[in-house]
Amino acid sequence: MATPEERLKILDMIREGKLKADEGARLLQALQQSAKRAEKLRDPRWLRVRVIDLQTERLKVNVNLPMSVVNVGLKLGARFVPDADVDFAAVLQAIREGQVGKVLELINHEEGERIEVWVE
Repeated sequence: MATPEERLKILDMIREGKLKADEGARLLQALQQSAKRAEKLRDPRWLRVRVIDLQTERLKVNVNLPMSVVNVGLKLGARFVPDADVDFAAVLQAIREGQVGKVLELINHEEGERIEVWVE
């Protein structure tokens, strides 16, 4: 979160006439949004790949990789699904930028599988 000192500095600038009230409000809002983004972004530790059978909804594959091997894992994964319409570089970029949660979901109707990739 924004520190109390940062908020007080903006309020002082408004009081001193260096900032208009609406400008100060926008700055305070930007500080708050920045703090929320910083809370969401954390260093992910695991890349989790799950393959689920579409008919039974049973887990067929559950692989957990430490983030230290993600580059290798994505390159390897691209070899196994060469026909997939997936931009693995974009997935890797999202991971590097700190995205957490589900980063990819594919439905393979031929094999009857759903593939999910999570970053936690």
